Amino acid sequence: METAEAMWQATVMPDCLPPTRDASRPDEPRPVAAVILAAGQGTRMKSDLHKVLHPVAGRPMLLHLLASVEALGPERIVVVAGARREQVEAAVGGRATVAVQAEQKGTAHAVLAAKAALAGFDGDVLVLFGDAPLVETATMRRLLAALDDATGVAVLGFRPADAGAYGRIVTDGDRIVKMVEFKDSTPDERAVTLCNSGVLAARAAELWPLLDRVGNDNAAGEYYLPDIVALADRPGRVVEAEVWEVAGVNSRAELAAVEAAWQARARERFMAAGVTLIAPETVWFAHDTVVGRDVTIEPNVVFGPGVTVADGVVIHAFSHLEGATVGPRASVGPFARLRPGATLGAKAKVGNFVEIKAATLGEGAKVSHLTYIGDASVGAEANIGAGTITCNYDGFFKYRTTIGAGAFIGSNSALVAPVTVGDGAIVGAGSVITADVAPGALALARGTQSAKAGWATRFAAAMRARKAAC
Repeated sequence: METAEAMWQATVMPDCLPPTRDASRPDEPRPVAAVILAAGQGTRMKSDLHKVLHPVAGRPMLLHLLASVEALGPERIVVVAGARREQVEAAVGGRATVAVQAEQKGTAHAVLAAKAALAGFDGDVLVLFGDAPLVETATMRRLLAALDDATGVAVLGFRPADAGAYGRIVTDGDRIVKMVEFKDSTPDERAVTLCNSGVLAARAAELWPLLDRVGNDNAAGEYYLPDIVALADRPGRVVEAEVWEVAGVNSRAELAAVEAAWQARARERFMAAGVTLIAPETVWFAHDTVVGRDVTIEPNVVFGPGVTVADGVVIHAFSHLEGATVGPRASVGPFARLRPGATLGAKAKVGNFVEIKAATLGEGAKVSHLTYIGDASVGAEANIGAGTITCNYDGFFKYRTTIGAGAFIGSNSALVAPVTVGDGAIVGAGSVITADVAPGALALARGTQSAKAGWATRFAAAMRARKAAC
């Protein structure tokens, strides 16, 4: 059986293009380096968090892009940071070198900040933007493949529905005739629909001399990266990308738009892989969600990071899953919450208003109503009654509860950990269990019931009289 993860890799992250090769060395791939620009202030986000670290589908934008770059097998990756660079360094860890652009003097100046980190590198350099996280690995490969002996710089273009104030790319076929900023363009050039995303690729041996020649004779007094196209001795080539792929984030509204674009594509791919979404627009996936075949997901379900769902599962409406593993043909919800460490065995059932945290449910186990199971192991075919909780925290430490196979826990019971209920044991409803229950035993731990004949009638009559006198 093809695994859910394999299906996701095949449908959500297609990457079947060959690596870029040097025409002079057809049997050897050219080395690749990537420069990711992340030095912008991000003031429009109005946030203490660096702009490129705001999440899309549960993962920071920069790490989305970094993962796509890593799939190229690059020799080096450099992230150019400025303000709040300590946040970027912490997020990147050892996955890339962080270079510093102390002053923001434009995109060409930012790429130059990576020059020292790429000293001695002789290959193709890909320049990307940390706030445009959805560029796919396959598109990066196409852009790198456009570099040949007749091409100076390869540029990633796109055709938005409204070109607005984007810079335009005038072409002859895929050859670039002219690149022009909107404010400097003629009416004929503004009629061009092909726009510049800013993403480009160039040979390292040519990139640095070109950047050194870029001037700042413009209204902003900045050094613009696209100027290297006109400065190159050979014409540039354009490779087109989808609009959603190059969408950038400079505000919370644009962040929401990029999230929506990512989610829309994820939903399409999951459905194409055999997942039923009753109301697709209401289901939200994380970047690493894995869902098997013949899974049904009802409306208003949210997946946080770290969820794997096996074949044949039903996830009912208004459920939230994060860091959880759901076994084949299990049932979740409605209104269920699976927190990190929740593991459901085959055919297990988690019902309405049930929360599972750091707990394992064996095959066929049932936790159907209004229950909290945390730091616990529940055996196969065990049944947990409504209103039951595992009391796993004493204010200082967490403790585990073990419930054996085939055990029955009556409604409204409290299992005070650490405690074990043996296989086939029964806990009577309303019990507070503080000691282990042997396999096959019945445990009752509640006050003795007593009755006072006529008391309720007398009480009600007294209260009515009191109320009437008020």
